[in-house]
Amino acid sequence: MIHPLLPPSNGATLALANPLAGADKELAAWFHVHLSQTFITALKALTELGSGEWIGIALGGIILFLLWKRSWLTAATMTVAVPGGMLLNEFLKLEVHRHRPFFDDPFGSWSGYSFASGHTIGATLLYGQLALLIMPALKSREWRVFTVSMMGFLVLVVGFTRIALGAHYLTDVLGGIMLGIFWLAFCFIAEKPLRRNFAVVRPLAQECEINSRIAQRFNAGP
Repeated sequence: MIHPLLPPSNGATLALANPLAGADKELAAWFHVHLSQTFITALKALTELGSGEWIGIALGGIILFLLWKRSWLTAATMTVAVPGGMLLNEFLKLEVHRHRPFFDDPFGSWSGYSFASGHTIGATLLYGQLALLIMPALKSREWRVFTVSMMGFLVLVVGFTRIALGAHYLTDVLGGIMLGIFWLAFCFIAEKPLRRNFAVVRPLAQECEINSRIAQRFNAGP
């Protein structure tokens, strides 16, 4: 099925093939008809796990902790990976220009364009980066699997809430997850050579600092 998504600069609408266009609309319509008010209230609470406000608070706390631990490179990576990926998604929304699901009686008031889901990519970036941060400290394979599973579960929960509440189509959520994973992978690969260089520079800096202190004590005399 062909679905208009991307308006080129000349003003014409470019038709992109969307094989899930039918599933998008059917799934959105099914949830809109079958959800109870209690379930809607619960979904609205759960969807906040991917909201910009929650991500900002959680990310700020993590970065402050990393700075306190003097993990400069990890703090910088978190800053680039999460806000950077979310900003990239905003540019994608403007380019794709896809409208959200429309209902006469929506479950909420949603602003902005639909593709890709901002809540979903935000959850993918935050919880994915958190998993990458925690994993090296876990010695047991079982705990690593548990950590990845829990972070993945949180992402899926956020994605589900966006579809069920009618804020996004299925493909918006899938696109947000895929874009988030690709961006995390890019940041992870780009960080590796920086970490190797940092591992070489840091001991040298510490050695220079120690030599400087020794020289100061020697010049001070007895």
